[in-house]
Amino acid sequence: MALENVTSNAQTSPLFGMSTSDDDRKRIEAAMHAAVVTPDAYLTEIASHLIVAGGKRLRPVLSTVAAQIAGGDASDDVVRGGVSCELVHLGSLYHDDVMDEADTRRGVETVNAKWGNLQAILAGDFLLSRASEIAASLGTEVAGLLARTIGWLCEGQIEELRHTYDTSRTEDSYYASIHGKTASLYGTAARIGGIVAGHDQATIDALTEYGNAYGMVFQIVDDILDATATDEELGKPAGHDMVEGVYTLPVLRTLALDTPASAELLELLGAPLDAAQQDKALSIVRSNAGVASAIDTAGEYVARAVEACSSFPESPATTALADAPAALLASVAR
Repeated sequence: MALENVTSNAQTSPLFGMSTSDDDRKRIEAAMHAAVVTPDAYLTEIASHLIVAGGKRLRPVLSTVAAQIAGGDASDDVVRGGVSCELVHLGSLYHDDVMDEADTRRGVETVNAKWGNLQAILAGDFLLSRASEIAASLGTEVAGLLARTIGWLCEGQIEELRHTYDTSRTEDSYYASIHGKTASLYGTAARIGGIVAGHDQATIDALTEYGNAYGMVFQIVDDILDATATDEELGKPAGHDMVEGVYTLPVLRTLALDTPASAELLELLGAPLDAAQQDKALSIVRSNAGVASAIDTAGEYVARAVEACSSFPESPATTALADAPAALLASVAR
């Protein structure tokens, strides 16, 4: 059973091997849309733009499943807590697209492309404010946790930006960045599910460890796919990270090989790439051991996530959590 599949009636996601029950997905979708409705139709349209475009809603799904490990259903407050995490994620996407000058996201125009940078920045801020408002309604612990997580996201993004086009970037920098940008929000989503469901402290801490580890797998897999998948599979140009000067684990591991190929890659990187250079850099990364090494590291985080589940009660939700990281890694470990 996959992370989002806690009933037999489910929708599947081919990329991550996940699905969710119709009932829980409907509750999540309804809460997502309700969270961004305002008296101003213009602001509502902008704030809901990426929600309408779709998405896997992985963070509220994780909160919901985390709440269900002892059996029973997740409350509406659990769903709302997960939605607060998803709104933080969406707000960060609005800001990322401004920084990247991106034109498309989820198959539609980005907010900045359609309405301009100023509107995109303010709409992203609005999503963060709504997330904070929801978290505050769930108590001071959840409110403080979400606020700290927003800080972690900023710290992770700054860590990435300060090493743009840096071929000497360390793996410690990479791990710090992806924990802040990605994994921390999964850890928070799982923790909120446990807090709002009333789990004991040891279980809440284990859920947090699970979410952090799952998030690390998620981002490493995403970085591997950026280097190995086709444009069609990604829905965007492959190798985008290298073009933007963001050197992720597969690239760092390839640079560290001390081979003629790694030396050639080093000569290419350190500055923006033209199309021919991008194709060559991708070819080098794809044909050397850096990708396999990155997959092995993702496997270590899979093991951490599974270990975090060992103290949970036996239940369909626990099985879903335990199976999800390996299913995610399977998308690249072929």
